[in-house]
Amino acid sequence: MPEGPSIVILREQAEGFVGRTITRASGNSKEVDYAALEGQPIVALRSWGKHFLIQLPDRVLRIHLLMFGSYRINERKEDAQPRLSLGFDDGEEFNFYTCSVKTLPADLDVQYDWSADVMSDQWDARAALKKLRAQPDMLVCDATLDQEIFSGAGNIFKNEVLFRIRVHPLSTVGALSAAKLRELVEQMRVYAFDFLRWKKAFVLKQHWLAHTKRICPRCDIPFHKAHLGKTQRRSFFCVKCQKQYPPALTPARSGSTRQSQRTPPAS
Repeated sequence: MPEGPSIVILREQAEGFVGRTITRASGNSKEVDYAALEGQPIVALRSWGKHFLIQLPDRVLRIHLLMFGSYRINERKEDAQPRLSLGFDDGEEFNFYTCSVKTLPADLDVQYDWSADVMSDQWDARAALKKLRAQPDMLVCDATLDQEIFSGAGNIFKNEVLFRIRVHPLSTVGALSAAKLRELVEQMRVYAFDFLRWKKAFVLKQHWLAHTKRICPRCDIPFHKAHLGKTQRRSFFCVKCQKQYPPALTPARSGSTRQSQRTPPAS
């Protein structure tokens, strides 16, 4: 699933369509009135987390690329029908595939909390801390994926940031010290722009320290891999240098491909 920085790249690549008028609209989504789009100018292109937003005068098209979505600018995929295809008077076009397309009301500020987007100029670290402190029993592996707290963050963020700050994914938010919690919030933002820079340079995977890796680069021992938390997304972590808060009652099983979520203590 494309994470926030990838959607920022999409927004930047499509910037040339702003101010252009749609002359043709088609696709196989049942959520869109294609005829109503023709003749409408693109007022702005925005992004919130993993949502790409095409703002028109009277509505917004929200694109979510899901797990396998893709897009093409001025070209088409030969083996797939677009979910949304927008054409312009000079023959240029904007095509989206295998994604979710929804129509939203025009006032995006009512619908989105821009301060939650880790890539946004309106990002508010204090608001993120407040949301975290309000859920002390939440596992950090779930907190890092919570789009209401860290919009745009995904599984790569989770694995890389928790490795950076040396926190075990089964730690609870309430068990982290104030300093460690601030470090978590700070590094989620820092990693967002590291991701963006590396993605643009086509070297993102070369900078992964934990995600999909087998050996901890700090301890030179095997990483544990497990499906953790409510989301059951893959976690890669080192049981030596990533501390669990509070400590686990029993050690994690080495080499496990699926690990049940430890029940947090009652607050």
